[in-house]
Order: sequence, then structure tokens, then C-alpha cells
Amino acid sequence: MSDEHWYEDETGSMVRPYTVTRGRTRPAGAHPIDLMSRVTALDTDVPGPDVDHARAALLDLIRRGPRPVVELAADADLPLTVLRVLLGDLAEAGLIRVDEPRRPAGDPATDPRLLQEIVRLLREI
Repeated sequence: MSDEHWYEDETGSMVRPYTVTRGRTRPAGAHPIDLMSRVTALDTDVPGPDVDHARAALLDLIRRGPRPVVELAADADLPLTVLRVLLGDLAEAGLIRVDEPRRPAGDPATDPRLLQEIVRLLREI
């Protein structure tokens, strides 16, 4: 867990999430960020000037090793909405990669025939 917290125990958040995300509630770009998406830091030079304290601290956590979004949210002590926006920014900057969760082979959620059958049954309702 990071030694730097973005809040004070007695007074609450020092920086409002709205400020950290620059008023956005969704990640920029087309990066699907699921709770179980795996986040990996890419081998790049020092971050550019667009990487502020919040994004740099998150990038430091990611550089410790690939991990799911849900673990990053816990380690960074950030709301999931804020974390997704920050991850989207880092992905857009080419500093991280966000991989969709792997589904086991034969997973019913990926079987097109099963999904078609579910749609057909829902239409009958």
C-alpha cells in the first residue's frame, strides 16, 4: 500500500475527486476498464508534463507489478470511478496497458449460441 494518502483521517479528502479527474466521470478514449481488467505499466521514459501527482502516484503503484483494477482501487484508496478516469488517462498517454479479463475456455458467457437463446427467450417475455 502507498505511504502517500490523498486524505486526512480526521477531515476527509484533501482533494475532491472532481478535481482529480478534472470534472470527468468516465475514462477518456475507448479503454474498457472492468473490475477484473489487468493493468500493466509499459516500459516508457519518465512521464510527461500531463502526469500530475495523482496520476504519478497511481503509476508508481502499477509499476510494482501487474494487477487487477479492483486491487489498485484498494491500494490507492480511491473510488472506482476516479480510478477508471485516471487509468484511462494513463492508457491514453501510453504509460499503461489495460487488458480485458481472461475468460476460461468454454465459459458460457462467451458461447454465441447460448447468448442468442437468452435473447430469444427474453423477447418472448
